[in-house]
Amino acid sequence: MVSRTECAAKQKRPSCPAVLDHFDKQYGEELGDLWTSARTALLDPRSWQYGVMLNRFSVLTDITQKLQSQGFSALRPRTNSSSHPSLQCYIHPLSLRFPSQAHRPGRLKQYYLLNAASLLPVLALQVRDEDRVLDLCSAPGGKAIAIMQSATPAFLCCNEPDPHRRDWLTKTLESFLPHSLNSRVTVTGRDGRLIAQTEAGFYDKVLVDAPCSNDRSWLYSSSNQQGAQRLKNREKLPSIQAQLLRSALSAVRPGGVVVYSTCTLSSYENWAVVEKILRDFPQAEPEDLWEDIKSPLTLDSTVSTRHHRLGLLVVPQHGKMWGPMFVSRIRRKE
Repeated sequence: MVSRTECAAKQKRPSCPAVLDHFDKQYGEELGDLWTSARTALLDPRSWQYGVMLNRFSVLTDITQKLQSQGFSALRPRTNSSSHPSLQCYIHPLSLRFPSQAHRPGRLKQYYLLNAASLLPVLALQVRDEDRVLDLCSAPGGKAIAIMQSATPAFLCCNEPDPHRRDWLTKTLESFLPHSLNSRVTVTGRDGRLIAQTEAGFYDKVLVDAPCSNDRSWLYSSSNQQGAQRLKNREKLPSIQAQLLRSALSAVRPGGVVVYSTCTLSSYENWAVVEKILRDFPQAEPEDLWEDIKSPLTLDSTVSTRHHRLGLLVVPQHGKMWGPMFVSRIRRKE
């Protein structure tokens, strides 16, 4: 649960006027009335909700009982098959936050705290045992951890070019995965836009959780100057995102799947990027996600399904504080 100190800190945390003004103009036009309620939600960090993803490689003792006793419930039902792992995440209808666990060398953490909407790209990816998987923009590592909770791939490459973020990623993996998986999980530092030059058609599944204008974070930029610089850099993002998605489609085998995701509401970084790639990459075809992830979405999110053929947009709303999250699944034709 969030402490009083944390609550007070969030209450005093001011939004960045430059970023808010920019969002008002863009999202007011793109989302209409939906932006009014999303804006209210994003400007109240005390109401943000967090999921608790359990680590199947750790001794969980009575964690599940503690969560249930505090009113948490499972986001996605656990399967009955003991031979096929199922991702376990618990959520609460209120903005209660379970205490975080510190990194302890040699000891695995029992759970990972996250915005539960962050699991939707992993659910959409549908990783199966013995798949070859690439997490193209992997830091800080939450989605890689979720992939390993969902299945046991033959190979998971966690790529992150930024050295600082790569160190963060490595520490995250060390905190959640046993040494016995070292032969299956590797960390690389390559430019994701060029990765297909050496691994064309190698992977069964590729996740592109692309660098984006992270709405929650950017809205609370530390100064107007930082906010203005971020908004200036924002203009370059769609081009970078398209290059990453194109690289991913080249790295996946024919018949394989690429999931593209962001944590922004921006249509320029979401629908427009997917549309561009579909025009430029004739071997790519979008897939409908609704049946695969409608259960958690229906129960716990407000969803804008505009351009539903190309993806889903999760929009935070009062009492349903998940997202923003955009998810699109694209299959490379045989």
